[in-house]
Amino acid sequence: MTHTDMPLPARLLLLVLDDDLDGALAAGLMDYVPGPADASLLPGHPELPARLLQAQQQLQRAWDARARYRQRAQRLARRAAERDARRAPPAPTPELKPALPPAAAAILARAKAKAAGKLP
Repeated sequence: MTHTDMPLPARLLLLVLDDDLDGALAAGLMDYVPGPADASLLPGHPELPARLLQAQQQLQRAWDARARYRQRAQRLARRAAERDARRAPPAPTPELKPALPPAAAAILARAKAKAAGKLP
C-alpha cells in the first residue's frame, strides 16, 4: 500500500513522523478532525489522533507567536516614528523663516544697508 492509497489520517501521521510539515499542511493537517477508528488505521500507531492534534496545536501556537511578534514589531516601529517626530525640529515653512541670532541679524542688516549704499 502506497502513501496515496492510505486513508488521509494515516498519510498525515506518516508525513508528521517524517517531519514533512509542509506536506502535511498541504494534505490537510489543519482540517483533521479525529474519527472513532483513527487509532486503528496504522498498526503500531494507536497515538495517531493524539499525535495529529498535537501537531495542529504546535503549528497554531507557532503561527500565533509569529503574529504577536509581527504586531509587536509594528507597534515598536510606530512608537519610534512618533518619538522621532516629536524630537525633530519643525520643518521650516516659507512664511515662517528661522530666526537668526541677534548678532547675525545685526551683521546682515549692516551688510544690506552697505549694499544699498546707505552706509559709508
